[in-house]
Amino acid sequence: MRVFSETKIEKSRLTSTQIIVLGFLLAIVVGSFLLMIPAATARGEHTDFITALFTATTSICVTGLVVVDTFSHWSFLGQLIILILIQIGGFGVITLYSAIMMLMKKKFSLSTRLLIQDYYNLDSIHGLIKFLIRVIKDTFVVEGIGAVLYSFVFIPKFGFFKGIWVSVFNAVSAFCNAGMDVMGANSLIDYQTNIPVNLITITLIVLGGVGYVVWFDFIENLKRSVKHRYNIRIFWKRLGEHSKLVINLTLFLLISGTLLVMLFEWDNPDTIGKMTVGNKILASFFQSVTFRTAGFATVPQESLTPSTCIVGCMYMFIGGSPVGTAGGIKTVTIFVVLLNVFSFIRNRTEPVVFSRAVSEKLINKASAIVMSNLMLTMALMIALMQVCDAPALSAAYEIFSATGTVGLSRSLTASLNVPGMIVVMIGMYAGRIGPISMALFFSTKRSDKNDIRFSNGHFIVG
Repeated sequence: MRVFSETKIEKSRLTSTQIIVLGFLLAIVVGSFLLMIPAATARGEHTDFITALFTATTSICVTGLVVVDTFSHWSFLGQLIILILIQIGGFGVITLYSAIMMLMKKKFSLSTRLLIQDYYNLDSIHGLIKFLIRVIKDTFVVEGIGAVLYSFVFIPKFGFFKGIWVSVFNAVSAFCNAGMDVMGANSLIDYQTNIPVNLITITLIVLGGVGYVVWFDFIENLKRSVKHRYNIRIFWKRLGEHSKLVINLTLFLLISGTLLVMLFEWDNPDTIGKMTVGNKILASFFQSVTFRTAGFATVPQESLTPSTCIVGCMYMFIGGSPVGTAGGIKTVTIFVVLLNVFSFIRNRTEPVVFSRAVSEKLINKASAIVMSNLMLTMALMIALMQVCDAPALSAAYEIFSATGTVGLSRSLTASLNVPGMIVVMIGMYAGRIGPISMALFFSTKRSDKNDIRFSNGHFIVG
C-alpha cells in the first residue's frame, strides 16, 4: 500500500515545465479579473472579459499588442495593474515566487532550486540564490536609472506627477521588452527625433534583451579589467564564450537591421523619407532594435514597405538572447542551427565556435525550437487570415509579433474580432512559454523508448 501511494504521488507531481506553464496561466487569469473591476478603467465602467484577458495576456507575455489604448481606457489603478503584470512577465512567475520565498525567509528546497535552474537554463544550481537576488536587484537598479533619465524629458512635458509615472512605466516596459506606454496613441512617434528618449529606450531594450548571464559576466570582467588594468584584448578574451557569442550576434543583427531598414525606407515619405540623414539613421537603428521584441515604434508600422515588413518578421522571429526579458526563438538558437548547416556543408564532424564544440543535444534542442515555433507561427497566421479576413502581410506581421512577444502591429490589433483576439492570445502565450514547453506540459513521464536502440534505416533526403 505504501509503495502504491508513493508511486501515485510521484506520478501526480508536476514537472518544472508544467509549473511554469500553469504559473503564467494563473497570473493571466488573476490579472484579467483585476482589470475587469470598474475602478481599473478611466470611466469607472466594467471592462468585458475578453478585453481584460487580452490585456492581461499581452502584459504578462510582455508583448505590447493592445485592443484598447493603455493611456486612455485604463485608470491609474488599471495602468498600475498592467505595470505589475509587465514586471511579473519580465521576471517570470518563478522569479516572483522565489522573491516571495526570500521575503518570508523560507528555505529553498532542492526541487525549487531545480525549478529555478530550469527556468533560467543554468548549468548548475551552485550559487543559484545569489544569482536570483542579483537578477531582482539589478533589474530594479537599471529600471530606476532609466526612469530617472526619462524624467528629465517627461516631467517638463507632462508635469511632475504624471511625468514621473510615465518615466517609471516606460522604463519598466522598455527593460522588460513589453513596448507598452501611457503617453498617447502614437507610441514614441512624437519622439522620433528626440535623441535622449531614443537612446534611453534603446539601452533598456538591449540590456533586457541580451540576458542576465551576459551582463553579469560583462560587469564582473569589467571590474577585474579596471582593477588589474587589462587592455580590451584581454578583457574580451576573459569573457565566457556564451557572452562573446551573444554580443557578436546582437551587434550583427542590430547593424544589419539598421542597414536594411535604411535601404528599404530611405525614400519612403511616410516613414523616414522626409527626415535628415542623421534622423534617418536614428529612426532606422531604433526600428532595428524594436524588431528584437521591444514593441515601441518611432515610425508608423502600417507605412513600412513590404520588404521592411518581411525583414521585420525575420528579426521578430529570432528575437533576443537567452536568459533575458526578450522573446523569439533567441539569437543563440538560430545561430546553432545555422552553424550546424554550414558545418555539414563544409564536411566538419562537429560544429565549433570560439574553439568550443557545440553538443549534439544542443543542436537537437535548437532545431526543435526553430521548427516548432515556425510551424506554430505559420498555423496561427493562416488561422488569423481565416477568422479576420486580414491581408496576408498584416496577418504575418501580427502573428510574428505575437509569437515573438514583440508588440508591433500594422494597425490590425484594435480591429480584431473575438476569434482573432483568441488566435493572437494563443500566439502571445505560446511565444512567451515556448511551443516546446507547451508540448512538454502534457508529457508527464519519460519515454521508455529512449532505452531501445534500433538499426539504421535507409532514407533519402535532399
